[in-house]
This record gives sequence, structure tokens and C-alpha cells, in this order.
Amino acid sequence: MEFTYQDIDYPVREDLCRAYREAWQRLARPGNWWTGAERIAIAAESRNALECPLCRQRKDPILTYPVEGKHIPLNQLPYAAVDVIHRVVCDTESINSKWLHGILDHDLSHGQYVELLGIVVMVFSIDEFHRAVGAAPEPLPEPEPGQPEKYRPPNLESETGYVPMIPADGNTGKEADLWHQGRTGNVIRAMSLVPDAVRDLLLLSDVQYIDHGEMMALRLEVGRAIDRMQIELVAGRVSALNECFY
Repeated sequence: MEFTYQDIDYPVREDLCRAYREAWQRLARPGNWWTGAERIAIAAESRNALECPLCRQRKDPILTYPVEGKHIPLNQLPYAAVDVIHRVVCDTESINSKWLHGILDHDLSHGQYVELLGIVVMVFSIDEFHRAVGAAPEPLPEPEPGQPEKYRPPNLESETGYVPMIPADGNTGKEADLWHQGRTGNVIRAMSLVPDAVRDLLLLSDVQYIDHGEMMALRLEVGRAIDRMQIELVAGRVSALNECFY
């Protein structure tokens, strides 16, 4: 069975194990814009990015000039996809509208970009948990056959971010489950062009952070080893260390 954590020194909550197993099942399936095999290739490349010589050079704090070169990809993904993966994992400050629109106008569709982003976030967040508790990365699942459905939600707006997203009051029909009681935020809406990417995000954030439906209950007892105020302190500090502009 996946995600058993038998060889580490820390107890791991069962809801985390269940969520990670479900995430791995979702990862292996064809998505909206990528096949199952391509999704696994994206996941593998997100791990490869941590060993990329070019990315390491670009992060060198001593260098004062732009570092040119190419990433060394692990597989046969389009190079534009490889570049996006490496920037998301290693160099988020280089992601801006000019660069992104160059990618979206010529190399990847908006849907491909958003789904790719969701995959990288899913795998990286689970891998980071493993690094934190001293567990080896979980082997990636075998991809399932099939083709992407290329579904695009009917209710979209393009005024808020770099990509189209569902308006705050637009989660109707097939997207009615994306946020609770009409409450959402741009950080969740950002990936709503690919609704399953939002579902994957909430699957993990509900167990790694706090249930989305309880977000505004600031004094809620959430059943964690630390209380809600301590959770927010850790989350805020991690966000600052990661230079999160959001």
C-alpha cells in the first residue's frame, strides 16, 4: 500500500495518508489537457528540477548577471513545459506576465499551463512533507490510459489574473463544489480554468492546512497538534521565507 510511513520516527495522521493516496490516483488519470503518461512525466520533471544545474546557478545569491542556458530535461515533454516546471519549483520570482504570455501565446494553452501548475503543486507539497518527516519520496504511480477530455468551464472571466478563471459567483453546474457557501479567494480561483486542479488543491490543503469550509473560523479547534493561531503563525512565516507575493 502507498504512503504507509512504516520506517519513520513520527506518527502520521490517517487523513493525510488517505488524501495522499487519492492524490496519487488522480495524478495517474488523464486530465483535462494532458494524458496520464504526460501527467506522470510532469510529476517526474518537478522532482528533476531540484537537481537542475541551470536553476542552481540562477539561485546563486552572489551572481549579479542573468544566467543563460537550458534545463536538462528528464523526459520528452515540450521544452516550454519543462521551463515552466523548473521556474515554479526553483525560480518563482522569474514568473511575470511578459514571460508567461510569451509561453501561452506560442507554446502551451492556458489549460495546459494551469493543469501543469496543479500537478507540480500537488507533487511538490507531498514531497516536501516527506522531506520534513524524513521519508523517501513515494514512487510515482503508473499512468492510466486514455485521452484528455479538454473540458473548459462555461463561466470564465479574464480580468483578474494571467489566465481565465471562474468568477467568485460562477461556480455553478459541474463546478458547484469548488468552493463552499460562495466563499473563495483568488488563490483558489487561480486554477479554476481546470476545475480538477482546484479539487486537487483542496484535497491536500484540507489535511495539510485546514478545511476550506472552516477557513473563517479563526478560533476553531481543528484537531491538530497545534492550535489555529499557531498554524497561522507557521503558515505566515513559511510564506514569507518563500517570498510569496500573494
